[in-house]
Amino acid sequence: MTASTETLHLQHADHQAHSGTHGWRRWLYATNHKDIGTLYLWFSFSMFMLGGTMALGIRAELFQPGLQFWHPEFFNQLTTLHGIIMVFGAIMPAFTGLANWMLPLMIGAPDMAFARMNNWSFWLLPPAAALLVISLFVPGGAAAGGWTLYPPLSIQAGMGMDLAIFAIHLLGLSSIMGSINIVTTVLNMRAPGMTMLKMPMFAWTSLVTAYLLIAVAPVLAGAVTMLLTDRHFGTHFFKAAGGGDPVLFQHIFWFFGHPEVYIMALPAFGIVSQILPTFARKPLFGYVSMVYAVCSIAILSFMVWAHHMFAVGLPATAQLFFMFMTMLIAVPTGVKVFNWIATMWQGEMSFETPMLFAIGFVCLFTVGGFSGLVLSIAPIDIQMTDTYYVVAHFHYVLVAGALFSLFGATYYWLPKWTGHMYNEKLGKLHFWWSMVWFNVTFFPMHFLGLAGMPRRIPDYPLQFTDFNSVASVGAFCFGLGQLLFLYNVISTIRGGVGKAPARPWEGGHTLEWEVASPAPHHTWETPPDEALVKKGLRAQLLDQDHE
Repeated sequence: MTASTETLHLQHADHQAHSGTHGWRRWLYATNHKDIGTLYLWFSFSMFMLGGTMALGIRAELFQPGLQFWHPEFFNQLTTLHGIIMVFGAIMPAFTGLANWMLPLMIGAPDMAFARMNNWSFWLLPPAAALLVISLFVPGGAAAGGWTLYPPLSIQAGMGMDLAIFAIHLLGLSSIMGSINIVTTVLNMRAPGMTMLKMPMFAWTSLVTAYLLIAVAPVLAGAVTMLLTDRHFGTHFFKAAGGGDPVLFQHIFWFFGHPEVYIMALPAFGIVSQILPTFARKPLFGYVSMVYAVCSIAILSFMVWAHHMFAVGLPATAQLFFMFMTMLIAVPTGVKVFNWIATMWQGEMSFETPMLFAIGFVCLFTVGGFSGLVLSIAPIDIQMTDTYYVVAHFHYVLVAGALFSLFGATYYWLPKWTGHMYNEKLGKLHFWWSMVWFNVTFFPMHFLGLAGMPRRIPDYPLQFTDFNSVASVGAFCFGLGQLLFLYNVISTIRGGVGKAPARPWEGGHTLEWEVASPAPHHTWETPPDEALVKKGLRAQLLDQDHE
């Protein structure tokens, strides 16, 4: 450790005492980015467990043909809430929590730009989650039209749909405020010497994701508000009987919905772009091309929404346009996969848990990308729409994609958060267990979809039994494995297997590894010295940091 770094650690240790309020007030009135990041992460994990329990309810019903446990209406409520909770309650808040925790540390900022708004953006989430859970118990039950809330079903539904609409408004408001905070922090609060093209990739992907959210969250708010007025105020936006058009809702929803897919994927790309260079012990291959690829994906994501709608009767010209634009998105995504593989190529790789999850991400996300490419072909998609092939595709993107990257990020930064090292053997067991059972759960769904099994049905013909039984067993085993993760995290918080040094991974060169572990309550109150920033950048770019 150099003398300047040692001095920094002493300065930060001095700030540890000034952690402000304690007890419940520390969390309720939190303005520190680390506390708010922690709140986001625990909230998202709670929602993950809730949404996962609903998924197990779905798979229990589908273990064999016939109705075993749920009435079809309740089954539809489970599928709808599972989707809404996982997307808006688990994945998105988790990435916002990571951005809150890590961005100021990585770019040398003392905190997020708007500390009180940061607090407010988190505390909108628990009431939204409460509305979704309460909706299960109101007359008529929860929303049951699928997480996409298509009319006419969503217009005819009971008051559970109104609760879902209000929940989505709150979740969207939270996302917009969190995104404004991220954009302002990244653009205005970087350390001296850290130009835009020298930021860590995670900062880039968080910035682009925040721009996407600011652009599309109001679109979703508009769509569900129009639904609300159709339901209660006599408008006819989507009611065919009054001159409205149900397909209009799909256009508005998917103009939000496709960028939303990348809102959940881009931060994952950033995380993997931090982890791979660290454990390959060499710089990220093609950094600038990665930045351009992220920006290209974001722009193209606005031009492909109707590939979700090939079956609604689009004109042939529109089908061709959306088909080719969807295929075009594979190009920048392919650039990223190539760069990740090139980063690992001839690196001095070691396979700690974060690296395993990052490699698992690259392999399985690529499978999800290929099945997406298959679905981009209009005549094939018309056959596959609303089958289990689509379910397999987006779970490969969102579970093996977003979720695996979140597990990798947790193991990667846990020593910095807690000051303790996690149990490596348990971490590796969690990875291999998740990897195997994830594929047992979702790979058979490709075959079910190709054979024609529709999604969102509680019962099915006999020929689909075997693959469904395999998928259900896989789902329960996968779910059980996540308790290993929870146990490992809690035991690490309580002391783990030993104290973590400031730089637990020798290949880690970004600024967050220059502060003590655990990260003090206040960091970078004095911006990091330009020489320190340049030292980290030089190590990132030239791999010359062998002190």
